[in-house]
Amino acid sequence: MSTERLTGDFGKTLREARERRGVTLRQIANSTKLSVSQLEALERNDIARLPGGIFSRGIVRSYATEVGLDPEKAIQDFIAHFSHDEAVIAGHPTSEQNEDNEALESDRRMAGTFLWLLGVSVPIAAGVLYFSVVGRHPASVAPAPAAEARVAETRPDEPRGTIAASPAAQSVTPETAAPPAPPPDVPAPAAAAGDRLTVGLSVTRPCWVSANVDGQRVIERLLQTGTQQTLEVKRELVLTAGDAGAIAITLNGADAKALGKSGEVVTTRFTTANFKDFLLSR
Repeated sequence: MSTERLTGDFGKTLREARERRGVTLRQIANSTKLSVSQLEALERNDIARLPGGIFSRGIVRSYATEVGLDPEKAIQDFIAHFSHDEAVIAGHPTSEQNEDNEALESDRRMAGTFLWLLGVSVPIAAGVLYFSVVGRHPASVAPAPAAEARVAETRPDEPRGTIAASPAAQSVTPETAAPPAPPPDVPAPAAAAGDRLTVGLSVTRPCWVSANVDGQRVIERLLQTGTQQTLEVKRELVLTAGDAGAIAITLNGADAKALGKSGEVVTTRFTTANFKDFLLSR
């Protein structure tokens, strides 16, 4: 880019630079979006037809760029050549104003940097705080569901019905297996004395027990050590013990055989017809 000093006839110097470049005013107008009349006025030094102030300097800058001149030096020469015209120098910042503008721009950049750092640090701090709080409260482990035992019906030719307990069922503890307490024992409907079966339960250590008398649930809870229950049965009793070795049974006052081994989950069906099969001595 030429650094030729634009002295003497300012407009003539511009025109000569354009002609050396081999471009027309129309081409410059198409490139800069300026009007041909404004460019002609600039070459004739007819600044009265220019908009004045920073707009005139903008026209000079665009023209100088298109013809290969240094735009900043072209503006300085333009101001020096037409310094007597207030319309030309209007809005032209002094060196002191330039320094103030630079200081203001520096302050803006610093403020923008501070706001950016603040916007980045706040989410990071919030994330650190969240994970530090969450780490202090580990998720609670859901209790394992209580194992379900199938009811095995004891036939008359079998001493008792036994169900093999799954590992989960054998490891059931009183805290996880205890259901809500049922209503008080419900006596069986009245019947002839010879048709009744009286079953006595005696618990030697905590044991979960479920008992259905004549189709009605009368016990389903954890029985503590020393608990004794007497059940009057008209037709049948379906008894499930979570620990077969923890319950002693009497049938019509006579001692019955053990339901099963210690820790074994057992379900047995007693009826008025088969209860003698469960007695210790027949």
